[in-house]
Amino acid sequence: MSVAISNTSPLLYLYRIGGIEWLGDIFQEVWVPDAVVEELKAGHERGYDVPSKLEYPWIKRINPLHMPEEWLALELGRGELAAMSLALEHRESVILLDDLLARRIAQAAGLRVWGTLRILFEAKNGGIIDEVSPYVDKLIDAGMWVSEEIRRRILRLAGELP
Repeated sequence: MSVAISNTSPLLYLYRIGGIEWLGDIFQEVWVPDAVVEELKAGHERGYDVPSKLEYPWIKRINPLHMPEEWLALELGRGELAAMSLALEHRESVILLDDLLARRIAQAAGLRVWGTLRILFEAKNGGIIDEVSPYVDKLIDAGMWVSEEIRRRILRLAGELP
């Protein structure tokens, strides 16, 4: 993979489980719009456990040229809107989203969507981590909602459940 465009939540969750650096192993670059940086900064200022700075050589701050007007009426955050708009302008990229509504809209627009759980799977396939299971548990402990059905499905895909 060459380029991913990230919304706030994948960066937040990967940071909380000690895996944000995996993005640099999986992708050549990760593009982050200013709206995502602002959301992380606001969370940091409120005392939440979020990355205070995104100073990695593979992270680039890039903004979309425009946003589809029909998306502005949706109940999406500024970071999601900016990331999805940027992905529309760069369809060869992967967009990193966790929010179900955002994922559905991005998929309907023909975008390649990955979530944080997919990053775990790719990290295992790339030899970055040995097992997905402990990191799924860490994500749950970090506040990510993962149903038991999804947990079992990802562990089966990772070859960690029969």
